[in-house]
Amino acid sequence: MNTEKFTLRGHFNLRHLDPRGNLLDETTINNTITNMGKDEVAGLINGARTGAFTKIAIGTSETAASVTNTGLLVELAGGMARASATCTQVTTDVANDTAQLVHTFSATASYTVKEAGIFDTATSGGRILARGTFTGKAMTSGDSLTVTYKIDVD
Repeated sequence: MNTEKFTLRGHFNLRHLDPRGNLLDETTINNTITNMGKDEVAGLINGARTGAFTKIAIGTSETAASVTNTGLLVELAGGMARASATCTQVTTDVANDTAQLVHTFSATASYTVKEAGIFDTATSGGRILARGTFTGKAMTSGDSLTVTYKIDVD
């Protein structure tokens, strides 16, 4: 009998820098894989779906993440809008078993960022793979926030 299990475990790393590049804060948090995300992953495996998760979004809601989330609760727009990530594969346990997405957001006004999510579309809506909430990052114009998301396939 085969007892191998397939799991997805992800986390966000957030690096908040001031306009001169000084590190103000760095946080790593575990995420919540959504039901919608599980549905999308299953469909990607057999070709029933075609939308890869290549976008990162941030927002201002501190409401805890839930498997039933279908998006961020208060997604930012404008200069902090959902964006395409640099997508690669990295090694955690075995070669290339971890998908990595990275994007740096540059603040053009003041925001307190408290949530992040991974999506399959560049515009609002779409399908969300994962969402995480964290202690607010109080950003001012000129600050940057680099979001690195890794999802380990075990």
